[in-house]
Amino acid sequence: MKARHILIIDDEEDIRAVAQLALEAVGGWQVSTASSGSEGLNQAYLKNPDAILLDVMMPDMDGIATFKALQLNVLTQQIPVILLTAKVFSADQRRFAELGVTGVIAKPFKTMNLADQVADILGWDN
Repeated sequence: MKARHILIIDDEEDIRAVAQLALEAVGGWQVSTASSGSEGLNQAYLKNPDAILLDVMMPDMDGIATFKALQLNVLTQQIPVILLTAKVFSADQRRFAELGVTGVIAKPFKTMNLADQVADILGWDN
């Protein structure tokens, strides 16, 4: 069985590295990373990942604009997107749900629990 492929889009190198390590080591998944919304869109088009972890607060093209661009493209609109965010207020959660994201994981996340959180949100066996 082919390993699932996750794309992490986050402008913080440390977050990308920790999340990648956790998802590869604990989840056994293939992981690609992107440091900006525009790079993430290109990666999503080229690699067609099984899911995307997307940071909300990034310079230039933030996570919401990136998500909306993913939704406009027939090649990427079916990819489940989980937002990574420090914005955990109920108003923010409602706004994210209204956008149609698959789920939200609060930052900072527990590294060793990240793969389980992703699998739970996506309904994957892990």
